[in-house]
Amino acid sequence: MTMEAYRYADGSITYPGHPIGPDGSEPVGTVDLSEYTAEVVTWTTSHSTPPGVRSPNTVAIVEFDVDGTPVRAIGQVEGEVETGDTVRPVYAEELREPGAGIREPESQAWDGYRFEPLDAPADREGSDSGN
Repeated sequence: MTMEAYRYADGSITYPGHPIGPDGSEPVGTVDLSEYTAEVVTWTTSHSTPPGVRSPNTVAIVEFDVDGTPVRAIGQVEGEVETGDTVRPVYAEELREPGAGIREPESQAWDGYRFEPLDAPADREGSDSGN
């Protein structure tokens, strides 16, 4: 499975992909963001999550650098992160428990990507940040 972003003729890249780009054109190609690392722009941890979503649930906005073009994405984080940390996308078969929602489980996809921190800075290893 790929973490597919769309590339447009003007050089912009969007994730998720859109049928019309920022300049009004159709996509000219795709980029698999799972082949890149990203930097955490900001993050938050929710302790009151919707049914079927793990608690606590850390979510981050991350920014990929694809050949000099910034591409932002939002997603769950596996582990602890801080702003500025480097993360990589990791495929997950279930981002939430399919039977916990109000929709029929077969009516939607449950898989996707989470972000996993690369090596944590030494001053944070084993620490409890309280977030």
